[in-house]
Order: sequence, then C-alpha cells, then structure tokens
Amino acid sequence: MARKLKTYETSLGFFDLAIAAPSMKAALDAWGADSNLFHQGAAKQSEDPEVVAATMAKPGVVLKRPVGSNGHFKEQAELPRNLAGDGGAKKAARKFPSRKPQKHAKKTADEGDDRKAALAFEKAQARRERERAKEEAALRKERERRQINIDQAQSALDAARRRHDQDASGIQSKIEHLEKQSRAEEARWGEERSKLEAALRRARG
Repeated sequence: MARKLKTYETSLGFFDLAIAAPSMKAALDAWGADSNLFHQGAAKQSEDPEVVAATMAKPGVVLKRPVGSNGHFKEQAELPRNLAGDGGAKKAARKFPSRKPQKHAKKTADEGDDRKAALAFEKAQARRERERAKEEAALRKERERRQINIDQAQSALDAARRRHDQDASGIQSKIEHLEKQSRAEEARWGEERSKLEAALRRARG
C-alpha cells in the first residue's frame, strides 16, 4: 500500500528545496544529501499550505527557489540576485527552527488524493532510479572503453619494446663480431708487416 506523503524542506547551496515524500529518508535520498539534515536541524517537515500544495502537485520532484526568498517553489529556479552582496548566499545548510506541527493544520488533500500523490512519488522515484542506473551504465561503459584503449596502447608499447630489444641485441652482436674481426685483422697485419719489414732490411744489406 502506498504511504501517505508529507512535505519536507531544506536549504542547500543557493536554493531552498522542497519535496513531497513518504519519509524523511526518501526526501534525503531525493535531495542527494550525504548526511541526516533533519538531525542537524537543517531540514524540516513543512506545514506551509502553499509549499505543501506545490509539492503535492508534483510528488517526488525536487522543487527549488532562491535561498532565503519567499518565492514560489518550482522545478527550475533562478539563482539568488544578492550573490554579490554581503558575502552572497550561504552554501551551508540553513537551520530551521524546531516547531511542532499545528494540531489543527488544514488538510490539503483527501485520502484519494494522498494515494494518487504517493503513487506519483513512487513513479518519480522509479524514474530517478532508472536515470541513475542509466548514468551508471554509461560511466561503466566509458570506463570499459577507456580500459580497452589503455590495454591496446600498453600492448603496442610492449610489442615495440620487444622489437627494439631484439634489434638492439642483433646490432650489438654484429658490433662484437666486427670488433673480433678487427682485432684478428690487426694481429694478422702485425705479423705480416714484421716479416715484410725484415725482408726489406735484408734486401738493403
């Protein structure tokens, strides 16, 4: 059975965020928060009729407005206009005063609307999960493609190094052989020159 949705608010970066979700955990997941903003006093359940109505109209969708403003929440919001003044908008989460929900708060939807909103949230959550899975698959494919390129480049480098080592070894062997031939030729010529010089001296008397 679909759980009844509630409206939650927080302030992160340059925006106030709001969402209709079945639980605080679901809201934190949708916001992409890496810590429990509710325990830190940086998020709250909203009882503002306008905020509740906006989020219930688009359950599961993160709505935004410039941080610190009182404008309407919507999917696409402009950056705060006072970024250049007095230090700009704070990037840290804004603290929300703790207050108990009013006992006689006006209901914004009947049970049928609650069920519809909960189902809509589940659809939005499933869409986010599909998009996240698609992004992860694309990243995994890119990593695999990059690894293939790395392996191919490494293989080409290793093959070229083996060819170089083989060629260098062959050249070194030829150098050593030529040096051996050179030494043998020098020795032969030394013996021959000595004999010829001796014969020349004998001929001169």
